[in-house]
Amino acid sequence: MSRMSMSAILFRSLIHRRARCLSALIALTVSAAVATALLTLYADLDSKLHREFRSFGANIVITAADTSKGLPADALTQVHAAAGADAQAAEFAYAVATTDRGTPVVVAGTDFDAVKKLNSSWQADAWPAGSEAANAALLGQRAAQFVADEHNVQLTFSGHPITLHGVGRLHTGGDEDSRIYLPLAALTAWTGAAPSVIEVQVPGDARKIEATIARLQQVMPSTKVEPVRQLVEGESRIVDKTHALMYGAVLLIALTVAVSVLATLSASVLERRRDFALMKALGGSQTTLMLLFLLEALTLALGGVVAGYVLGSAAALAISQLNFHTATLPRLGVLPLVLLLNLVIATLASFFPVRVLRGLEPAALLKGE
Repeated sequence: MSRMSMSAILFRSLIHRRARCLSALIALTVSAAVATALLTLYADLDSKLHREFRSFGANIVITAADTSKGLPADALTQVHAAAGADAQAAEFAYAVATTDRGTPVVVAGTDFDAVKKLNSSWQADAWPAGSEAANAALLGQRAAQFVADEHNVQLTFSGHPITLHGVGRLHTGGDEDSRIYLPLAALTAWTGAAPSVIEVQVPGDARKIEATIARLQQVMPSTKVEPVRQLVEGESRIVDKTHALMYGAVLLIALTVAVSVLATLSASVLERRRDFALMKALGGSQTTLMLLFLLEALTLALGGVVAGYVLGSAAALAISQLNFHTATLPRLGVLPLVLLLNLVIATLASFFPVRVLRGLEPAALLKGE
C-alpha cells in the first residue's frame, strides 16, 4: 500500500469516525494539558516556594554565648561573608525598660532597613525613614497599650529617660508585638546594650541552610548558631510533598486517560472489523493494518499535545499568578516530555486493539459468522 493511499485512508477514517476520534482527542488533550501545567509549574516550583517561605523571616539565629557582653563588633560582617551575598541579616540588642505608665517592656535596637528586608511579612503602619529614623520607635501592637502617648514614647532604663517619636504600630502575630523597636545606635547609647542576636535569612533548601550554619559556626565558634527548626523542616516537608503530589497527579491522569483511550480504540476496532477483514482479503498485510491503526492513535496523540500544550501553559500561568503572584511563562522544554507521555499513552492503549486486529479471520467475518 502506497504512502499516499495510507494517508487517504487515515484521513477518511478520522473524518468518518468524528465522535470516536473527538472522544480520544479530548482525553489526550486533557492528559497533555495537565502534564504541561504541572511540568511548567514544577520548573519554578522550588524557587517560588522558597520565595514564599522567605517572607516568614529568618531561618538561622545567631546568639552570643554571653548575652550581657554581646556579639563581636564585626559579627555582622562575618555573617555576610559566610552566608553569601544573597542572604539577609539583621542584628538586635535587647533591654528591659519602663514606660511612663510604669509597665516594664522589652525594647529592641536594630537596623530598620535590614529588618524590613529580612521580615517582609511584618505589617507596620509606617517604617522609620530619613532623618526621623534616628529617634524613631516602632511599637508592637500589644506594647502600644503600655504607653500613654504613642507619638511621644517616654521610656526609662536604670534611671535614664528617653523620649522617642512613635511612627506607627507593628503587627506580626508573635513576640514582636510586645516589643518596642528603636534604632540600634540609639539603644546602645541609651542602655549600653550591645547586639546579642543576629537573625539570618538564607535562600535555598535545607541542605544549603545546614551548610551555611556549618560555615557560620566555623567563623564564629564562640556563638550559638541554630536553625529555626519549624521553618526549615516545614519548608522541606512542603516542598517534598508538593513534588510527590505533582508526580502522583500526572501518573493518575495518565492512567485515567489511557483507560479512556483504550476503550475508545477498542470500540473503534470492533466497529470496523469488517472493514479490516475486507482490507486483509484484498491483500493488505497484517503489518500494514496494524501500522494504519497505530498511525490513527499517534495522530490523535499529536493533536492532543498541540491543544494540551496551549491549554496547559495558560493554566500554569493562571495558577502561578493566583498562588505566587508571579507569572510562569510557557516553557518549550516541557514539550518533549508531554509529547513522550501522550505517545506512550496512545501506544499502550493500542496494544489490545492491535491484538484484536491480529486475530481477525477475513473469511469468517465476511460470511457474517
